[in-house]
Amino acid sequence: MARYLVTGAAGFIGSAIAKRLITEENEVVTIDNLSTGNRSNIPEGTTFIKGDCSDPGAYEQIEKTRFDAIFHIAGQSSGEISFDDPIYDIRTNAESTLRLLKFSVRNGCSRFIFASTMSVYGQKPDHPVGENEECRPESFYGVAKLASEHYLRIYRQYGIRSTSLRLFNVYGPGQNMTNMKQGMISIFLAQMLDQQKILVKGSKDRFRDFVHVDDVVEAFVRCLKNKKSEGRSINIGTGKRTLVSEIIKILVSTQKKNIPVHYEGNTPGDVFGIYSDTSLMNEVLGSWPKTDLSDGLVRLVQSNVFSKHSHDNLNV
Repeated sequence: MARYLVTGAAGFIGSAIAKRLITEENEVVTIDNLSTGNRSNIPEGTTFIKGDCSDPGAYEQIEKTRFDAIFHIAGQSSGEISFDDPIYDIRTNAESTLRLLKFSVRNGCSRFIFASTMSVYGQKPDHPVGENEECRPESFYGVAKLASEHYLRIYRQYGIRSTSLRLFNVYGPGQNMTNMKQGMISIFLAQMLDQQKILVKGSKDRFRDFVHVDDVVEAFVRCLKNKKSEGRSINIGTGKRTLVSEIIKILVSTQKKNIPVHYEGNTPGDVFGIYSDTSLMNEVLGSWPKTDLSDGLVRLVQSNVFSKHSHDNLNV
């Protein structure tokens, strides 16, 4: 049995990774401040420490606990929210990484896998974006994540074998349906189910690369003991360019009622379009059957995550 530290296991992606590791009979410890996550999301069997990864005191309970790897997933994950409080964003997304790296060295845990983001790239021309392209983030969130990638690079001289996974637009069961500034699909879906209408901030012709959380978890697990991934930043996406209007069309098609859709305004730091070049991911981590977007969205609408909503209006 291996023991892993998974930060942010009360949140969307962290809880999914922790659940997978526990299912495979590993021991999991998490640090989470519950600022955006929910304690009920933490998988049964996980050792929970309430704390902030940017706070040195958060590590007092685990100073003598040895870990086989650290998955750093915790952190504020909204570009829009990062404009509201850039200081908090850099604490939760950059200082937390530094604190964890210092802990890794003290702890003797050399394997460190970091949840980075496609936001490090900023606005790019309409083509698949590869890892070697210049990073010019347009949000404080992207800046803090890119800073963390550089911290990881520097800490390799101290023996930390790190990998940064640059996640594109992740969706799936477990997303926070109450945070209306985080997660494009979850925002649209919450509006549709709660308000029976959708307000889109920005053009319907914007495009993204939407990757299901199950595929993200698979990437993290494959990365764990993959030496070829060490010292790299790797895109995690589908490589498919999907318009916002296509997402809306699929979501609306699941409803029997007519769902009005309005497009207006914009979001600070939002890029018009971006999708991934997945060549390096496939080369390093191998290929596996990815979740089809239409199937993933339909299952998302039907899932127990939204059991509090009436399903009488479902058209699927």
